[in-house]
Amino acid sequence: MIWLVGAGQMAIDYAKVLDALHCEYKVIGRGKVSAAAFKEKLGIDVHLGGIEMFLALSPQLPSSVIVSVGVDRLSDTTMALLNYGVESVLIEKPGGLELNDIMQLRLKAEQTGAKIFIAYNRRFFSSTRKVKELIEDEGGVTSFNFEVTEWSHVIAGSDNSETVLSKWFLANSTHVADMAFFLGGKPDDICCFTAGKLDWHPSASVLSGAGRAVNGALFNYAANWESAGRWSVEVLTRENRYILRPMESLFVQKKGTISQILVEIDDDIDRQFKPGLYKQVEAFLSSDTRSLCSIDEQLAMFEIYETMANY
Repeated sequence: MIWLVGAGQMAIDYAKVLDALHCEYKVIGRGKVSAAAFKEKLGIDVHLGGIEMFLALSPQLPSSVIVSVGVDRLSDTTMALLNYGVESVLIEKPGGLELNDIMQLRLKAEQTGAKIFIAYNRRFFSSTRKVKELIEDEGGVTSFNFEVTEWSHVIAGSDNSETVLSKWFLANSTHVADMAFFLGGKPDDICCFTAGKLDWHPSASVLSGAGRAVNGALFNYAANWESAGRWSVEVLTRENRYILRPMESLFVQKKGTISQILVEIDDDIDRQFKPGLYKQVEAFLSSDTRSLCSIDEQLAMFEIYETMANY
């Protein structure tokens, strides 16, 4: 039995994957509105009252749990599950909004032997998996760059809390940073610059930086949340430049040429479900942890993310 904690749109996307994988699961939600929408879309009942009320019923431990609640409730919900004895958890990114959140989850996992993973589904895009194969065939990455521009005019009008908005780089932009470092290599040395501010994100509105990855590849990144732009990742080998813009697609610019050519990828699974989600859940449930982001990995990256965003 699997528990799916949360009943919002992301939980609906997870439920569609669990159905396709023929999994037995229970959905635990908090509010009546989201539960009603969940029931209407999928015909599945939701246990109301939140995880605390559900655990008070002393249910039998599940084999695994997927936590898909609001960003500001991710760490508390996961800690409640760990305290109950759950041993396998996939948490929506970023797992928590404070370094201490991640540290406490990591400590609890060490004490209990629980396995905790952070759900960065872009690691499992068909485009990501394809370019990773190509990179390996060509001898690895020599440099990479990425853009993490957010559309502030859209985000400012969203229904996210002030707490979540003030940590938006962690809550959302790390999707791009994680994908870039997953493909190009984790930072060994990094220099970060920030400027400007927004009413809802006072720490910075313009970001840039550069560094060297553990594999020797050089990288740089940029973002301007006050101007135009979009998410993108570019990874370079000695032979080719690979461009993920949009990140669901893959283009190649061959050495000595100008044109960017679309790379054919088998992305049927990403068209049927939220991109990356099917393969991510499949990997999690089968204990194939090679491409999953562990709580240890997230803890190692968290201070870097905080520096990038001037938190």
